[in-house]
Amino acid sequence: MSKNETSDQAEASRRPGGRSARVRADVLRSTLEALAENGASGLTVSEIARRSGVHATSIQRRWGTLQNLTLDALLTYSQEQLPVPDTGNLRDDMVALARLIAAYLNTPLGAALAHTMAAVEEDPNLAENRAQFWQTRYDVTRVIVDRAIDRHELTADTDHQMTLELLVAPLHFRALLIRQPIEEDWIERMVDTLLHGLAG
Repeated sequence: MSKNETSDQAEASRRPGGRSARVRADVLRSTLEALAENGASGLTVSEIARRSGVHATSIQRRWGTLQNLTLDALLTYSQEQLPVPDTGNLRDDMVALARLIAAYLNTPLGAALAHTMAAVEEDPNLAENRAQFWQTRYDVTRVIVDRAIDRHELTADTDHQMTLELLVAPLHFRALLIRQPIEEDWIERMVDTLLHGLAG
């Protein structure tokens, strides 16, 4: 093995995923930070380029539009922070997911992003991103309801999206609107109340 090959391998081992993965992570992180600080109306490719150290033309070439980049950043972060639980039963799945959402909303970045996504702004890009973000999250997490139907914990005609909305909405209301802590026993009582209604 040549000296150059050894050097290349050593460099690769120091950079898991390679330069492309590192660049993508830097750009996505910078997008979220800029979005949280400035809101959708203040988000620009030039600002993301400045924060990430990645040239604006490289960002535009990879993502095409600011809307594509924003959606990629939001979905990637949510997938990392909010993996879909698989505990073996519906109640524990819903409690586990609610805990993850509560923890996400309790972080400065998570709270800021949630506020931004909930903001009423006359920005068609934000509105479209919001709709696509939530639809994708519903598509990902509906497996919780599908598994419960397969286990006969829920009936086959259960409304997947309404079930997830009823789980997520109280968490956002408590964290973002009335600014109250989300305690463990509150999560369990909320889930039990929801399941009682779904079984009715």
